[in-house]
Amino acid sequence: MIPIRYSKRTITDQEQIDQFLQVAKVGHLGLSNEIEPYILPLNFAWWNGCIYFHGADSGRKIEMMNGNNRVCFSVCEEYGTIASPVPAHIDTAYMSVFIAGTIERVSEPEEMRDAMQSMIDKYVPGYYSEALPLQHVIKYRSSMGSTTAIFRITPTVLTAKGNPLSEEKQYYPGRKVEMDV
Repeated sequence: MIPIRYSKRTITDQEQIDQFLQVAKVGHLGLSNEIEPYILPLNFAWWNGCIYFHGADSGRKIEMMNGNNRVCFSVCEEYGTIASPVPAHIDTAYMSVFIAGTIERVSEPEEMRDAMQSMIDKYVPGYYSEALPLQHVIKYRSSMGSTTAIFRITPTVLTAKGNPLSEEKQYYPGRKVEMDV
């Protein structure tokens, strides 16, 4: 594993990392083959220590996964800009997580349902009054007619870093350098 260069921003608190991954909305899946890399944004769930997402069961993404099951997944949330009278010290408040690992299609119906339920609970909490029926996951077809595939990324590497937002240094429209000197 390559260590985080700016080590003072490393986050090792697993509870903080879990909380971040449970609420962050978009992650980026990185795939590669012998010719080119491919990155795409996804909705996802962090559940049981793995990343889960769903999608079509065919296409470029599937071809690349079938050729190379080593993937990476990155999630980043920006919390604001940190102002400074010194131009080189202007910074961004953020948190990010990088995962490297292996990807596989989930075939166990109960795991598929539970992963989908985790995504539903994340993106539309409280919307449905009942849990997702197993038969819905098994029989579902997309608008294009394909079955929905559920994928699991099992991390072999997980790193996190961040720069917390300092309210007194947060930039806002109308803030001027004269206010900070």
